[in-house]
Amino acid sequence: MRVVVAMSGGVDSSLAAALLKEQGHDVLGVSMQLHDQTEGAGPSFGRCCALDDLHDARAVAGRLGIPHYVLNLERSFHDGVVAPFVRDYLEGRTPIPCARCNTEVKFASLVDRTRALGVEHVATGHYARKEADPVTGGWRLLKGRDRRKDQSYFLFGLSQAQLAMALFPVGDLEKSDVRRMAAERGLPTAGKAESQEICFVPDGDYAAFVERQSPREDRAGPVVDASGRVLGAHGGVHRFTVGQRRGLGLSTPRPLYVLAVQPESRTVVAGEAEELEATRFTGREVNWISGPPAAETFRVRVKIRYRHPEADATLRCLPGRRVEVEFDSPQRAITPGQAAVFYEGDLCLGGAWIDRIDK
Repeated sequence: MRVVVAMSGGVDSSLAAALLKEQGHDVLGVSMQLHDQTEGAGPSFGRCCALDDLHDARAVAGRLGIPHYVLNLERSFHDGVVAPFVRDYLEGRTPIPCARCNTEVKFASLVDRTRALGVEHVATGHYARKEADPVTGGWRLLKGRDRRKDQSYFLFGLSQAQLAMALFPVGDLEKSDVRRMAAERGLPTAGKAESQEICFVPDGDYAAFVERQSPREDRAGPVVDASGRVLGAHGGVHRFTVGQRRGLGLSTPRPLYVLAVQPESRTVVAGEAEELEATRFTGREVNWISGPPAAETFRVRVKIRYRHPEADATLRCLPGRRVEVEFDSPQRAITPGQAAVFYEGDLCLGGAWIDRIDK
């Protein structure tokens, strides 16, 4: 079958392409130009889809003897990822651009733009798996075999149609095996370091990026405690996220953390560590990637951040693609704008964007 491999220039997608070629598929390598490569200064090493990464992807394709193309998806990336990123920060949320990129760009746009090539599947280097649902005939998303690298969290927003077309060739492998297998095949990305940055913020200064991308205005306001007592002042709510400790500019006997960001009044609420704990939140835009739930209320395990351990909770479906989640025990720094992803063992049921926190 004909398969497009989204080649980011990293070792995971490189090996994915190699494995599919070895299995006898007609493989096309496609890299995505997502943003203006000339913005910002400094080295681009390790940034997803930067010029060096496109060069590495092309080198791998040459090694494998497969065609390689570069698609300009800057407009899709701006509208589906960058613009929501800026809006979320200005509205007091903390976004996850990688999750939106997977849904809005890497699958949606890539599938649409490659249909004319007779593509049957789109493969990526994600550490995730899928299986057919024997009851519904649909598809179910599963965690990657390597628990330390599992990326199902970032894929919860895919539709059933997108999941049906998706292939995850490295989902059954450990990261160490991926590097070893890439080296055995002589792939030039075998030892390449992983990207740890947001690709469109080259210097890591998210606040400055938001300011450049939005109208110039005064966003300063007060820092208050939970009772409303003024503790100090800040330069803009877009500079803060729930759980943040540094940058408050306060001198206090005990460390203070950001408890909430209130953009309407340009207020940052600060408090002590124990005040960060909460047991309940509501989520919006829920997506049941593996099929709709059988009950309105049911037990799940919930991950509120990529690196946060799963926790037991009760989930209740609400009207308007909303859910309410109540944890068995308090969780630290539940953050609006982050993704809450729901699991039952290895099965990823779906997820939602955290909206409102209830103590």
